[in-house]
Amino acid sequence: MTATLIDGKAIAAEMQAKTAAESAELSAAGWAPRLVSISVGDVAAAELYVRNQQRRAEAAGVGFEARNYPETISLEQLTGVLQGLNADPRVNGIIIQRPLPAHIPVKALQKSIHPLKDVEGMHPSSIGNIVYNDLALGPCTAVAAVEILKTLPLKVEGLDVTVIGHSEIVGKPIAFLMMGLGATVTVCHHLTRQVAVHSRRADAVFVAVGKPGLVTGEMLKPGAALIDIGINRVEGPDGPRTVGDADFDSCAEVAGWITPVPGGVGPVTVATLMQNAVLATRMQMAQYRDIYTAAE
Repeated sequence: MTATLIDGKAIAAEMQAKTAAESAELSAAGWAPRLVSISVGDVAAAELYVRNQQRRAEAAGVGFEARNYPETISLEQLTGVLQGLNADPRVNGIIIQRPLPAHIPVKALQKSIHPLKDVEGMHPSSIGNIVYNDLALGPCTAVAAVEILKTLPLKVEGLDVTVIGHSEIVGKPIAFLMMGLGATVTVCHHLTRQVAVHSRRADAVFVAVGKPGLVTGEMLKPGAALIDIGINRVEGPDGPRTVGDADFDSCAEVAGWITPVPGGVGPVTVATLMQNAVLATRMQMAQYRDIYTAAE
C-alpha cells in the first residue's frame, strides 16, 4: 500500500476533546447540552448506532436519552412528540433514527424538527443554508467528510474535486461545501457517462453511493485523496464484513491518502453530531437571552 491511511478515530478524538470542553462551559452556565434520540418499532437495525451515539455523547459531556415508540404510532402522533421536544428548553437536539415504518416518511419528521434543534443537519433550512456558505448546523456526514479532507496537506482553494453520488444529504452538500471553500467541483451520478474520466483528473474524490467496489485504483489520479463514505455489508470468506464504496486494495496502491471503512468517515460523523449538539445549545441559549432581554 502506498496511500497514507487517514485515521478517522484520531480526528474524531480531537474534535471530541474540544466538544467536551465547550459542553463543560455550557453546563457551568446552566445549559447542559442534551440530545433525544427517536426510534420507531423494531430497534435492532438502529441499536448499534444508538449505542455508539450514546457512548460518544457521554464522552463529550452531552446528555443522551433514547426513546422508542411502537410501530403503530401515527405520523400525527409522532409529529406531536417532536413539537413537544421543540418547545422543551431542556432538549437541545433531536435525532431521528432510521429505518422508520413505511407509513412515516422521514422527510416529514425532519421538517417537523425546529431548525435550532436539527443537530443532524437534515432540515430543509439546514441543507439550504449551505448554498449561502452558512455552516451553522450542516448535515453531519457531509461536514465530516469535508473536515477530513481539510486535515490533509492540500491547498483546498482551486483543488479539483469529484463527488460520486448526489444525494440530498451527502453528495450535494459536499459539493456546495467544497465550492464554498474555493474548490472546483464535478458531481457524478447514475446518469454520468464515464465516471472514471472525471475521477482520474481529480485531486480529491468523495464517493457516497452504497455500492461496494465502485471505485477502483485505475479510476484515480496518482496521489489523489480518496474519501470513502460508503457503508456496505458484504459476505467474505470469514463471514460478513463492512466495506466502503471503493475497492480498498487497488485504490490504496494509487491514492495519496485514503479513508478506511470502518474507522474513517464514521467516527468523524458522530463527532460532528456532538459538535452540532453543543453549537445548537449555544444558539438556543443566545435566542432565549435575546427574547427575555427584549421583554424587559
